[in-house]
Formats: sequence, structure tokens, C-alpha cells
Amino acid sequence: MWEQSGGNLDAFVQAVGTAQCISGVVRVFHERNAGVLVVAVEPDESPVLSGGTPGAHKIEGVGPGFVPPAWNESLADEIQRVSTSEAKDMTRRLAREEALFVGTSSGANVVAALRVAERLGPGRTVATLICDSGLKYLSTDLFSTR
Repeated sequence: MWEQSGGNLDAFVQAVGTAQCISGVVRVFHERNAGVLVVAVEPDESPVLSGGTPGAHKIEGVGPGFVPPAWNESLADEIQRVSTSEAKDMTRRLAREEALFVGTSSGANVVAALRVAERLGPGRTVATLICDSGLKYLSTDLFSTR
């Protein structure tokens, strides 16, 4: 991402599961530019990182209902909450409009990244990861045609 942006990265957005991914990426980005805005993403239904109560959600792979051991509050400048319905809607949109067959955590990442991009305005670069395939969701309601 750093090379693809030519070192012109304004923000990085990442859903938190184990917190390993966000901690590794942030460490590298901050070595290159400490000013990169880092936004952690968690399920709105289980906002543990932002001080809320654990709850059931359907954004698989993130929001385990507890603060993961690798999480450190200093990793992120802010935390965005994304609902399961927003994540699912974006996941379907990515498949339909962009031919990206991804899972709900990637949908949540894109929802939050678009929010950040809108807030930062034109000419700014916001990056996120598409970290899961939609393959394991074929037996769920996510891609159901019924």
C-alpha cells in the first residue's frame, strides 16, 4: 500500500479481530510517516474497543467480544463502528459493482474507509485491506438469492 500510494497515504482503516494485522501495518506506516491517520473498525453491535458492551453480530473474524491481547489503544487514532447490516450491504455491493467477492469484515472495512475519505475530502488517500474471501459465506444469507 505504501509503495502503491507513492508514500502519499493519509489514512489506514482496518477491522480488528486479533489486532495482529492492524498492529503490524501501523508499525510500518508510522516508521515512514507518523502522521498517517489510523482508524480501527469494530462491529456496532459489539463495541468493546470503544468502551461498550459485547454483543452478537455477523461480521465474522472481527469483534470477538473482548479486547484482544495484541490490542493497544495507541494503535488507532479513532474507532469506527459499523453495523452488520452496513457491512453486509457493502459486501453485496462490492460483489455486484466491483466484482470483488469478499466477506463481511472487508465490507466493514470499506464502509469505514468511505466515511473517512468523505470526511478528509478530495485529494486524500485512504487505504484498507480486503482481507477475506466470500467463499465461506456461500451457505449463509449474505449471498442468498432467495
